[in-house]
Amino acid sequence: MNENLFTPFTTPTILGLPAVILIILFPTLLLPTSKHIISNRLITIQQNLIQLIMKQIMTTHSAKGQAWSLMLMSLIIFITMTNLLGLLPHSFTPTAQLSMNLAMAIPLWAGTVITGLRFKTKSSLAHLLPQGTPTPLIPMLVIVETTSLFIQPVALAVRLTANITAGHLLMHLIGAATLTLSTISLPAASLTLMLLVLFMILEVAVALIQAYVFTLLVSLYLHDNT
Repeated sequence: MNENLFTPFTTPTILGLPAVILIILFPTLLLPTSKHIISNRLITIQQNLIQLIMKQIMTTHSAKGQAWSLMLMSLIIFITMTNLLGLLPHSFTPTAQLSMNLAMAIPLWAGTVITGLRFKTKSSLAHLLPQGTPTPLIPMLVIVETTSLFIQPVALAVRLTANITAGHLLMHLIGAATLTLSTISLPAASLTLMLLVLFMILEVAVALIQAYVFTLLVSLYLHDNT
């Protein structure tokens, strides 16, 4: 049993050195690959899912936006595999760290904003001031819209961090309750164990959904700037 609730979120070390880089690279080993001309069923399912997700995300984009398709697909695959990695016993979830999520969100958001300022300068600046705004409210609305623009990457990172962290904390609490009740009442421990299994299934869904939501929001920011 962990010492406290936040032990699963501490960075693991190997011989006193942080193991975050190795953990971040580990999900790539979970993706099946094939060197043969004819793929197996698992790789075929993987390719079909990637094509389906790409179609859902990139359909409404222009040619400039579709140039980001490889980056967005790599992003959703990386976040998905990292979230699922954190559900394994005695594992570490990098996406539960706000610093890592900010490191993903800020460059992607900045890239979309710079793209908009480069190719659609007037349209991008026009978003800072809604049409028909009364003259006395113009300075205040410009400040509000500018602030909301800079909050977007923070909202991306905090949303992913909060959902992953909350789920892991609840799983930790339910698991601790199951271990405690196993020495007191087996029927009650069985009920909490069933609840833990159901919550585990829910966490798998949350891991997939949060990866999709993060990528979809980046795609929407890109769509507004291309």
